[in-house]
Amino acid sequence: MSFIIVSPLSRIAEMAVRHKVRDMISLIAKEQAFHRPGVIVADRHLTLAMNDITFKGTGGLVAPDETHVQGIIDFAASWRQETPLLIHCWMGVSRSPAAALIAALSLAPDQSEETLARRLRAASPFATPNARLIEIGDALLNRSGRLVAAVRAIGRGADADGNAPFVLAIAAPACG
Repeated sequence: MSFIIVSPLSRIAEMAVRHKVRDMISLIAKEQAFHRPGVIVADRHLTLAMNDITFKGTGGLVAPDETHVQGIIDFAASWRQETPLLIHCWMGVSRSPAAALIAALSLAPDQSEETLARRLRAASPFATPNARLIEIGDALLNRSGRLVAAVRAIGRGADADGNAPFVLAIAAPACG
């Protein structure tokens, strides 16, 4: 079974080494400097410059858009799934959980959005997926509003200190 590791920036090196990660998506503000963990080669690292906002026109900040979400979908499709995929943002609470849901649905489109969102909530009581990323992902993945509704149904996560990585399975384990 394939997994996505969702992490705050402060713990990416630890998570990459612990989980033998070779692929990483960074959703980070354009001016945010950080070092890619040495176990991840440059061509298996996607950096998407965006702020954690839900609407355009916020003076100088970059709102998530369709090109960012398509980048997540395309990178997930190129991931060989031999080792977990690491997705991070600044705190691991909003942008990266949204990207994890989008990647999981793009890779396993037959799963229920509600079940996936509930798995996310079980994995992280703190996750509050970025609504703009979710809305764009819903549209690009032709989910007809189901992903948006599923994320709304799990509600806002508990307050977090930005130090709570978690693991999300791409699809629910098979019964039997």
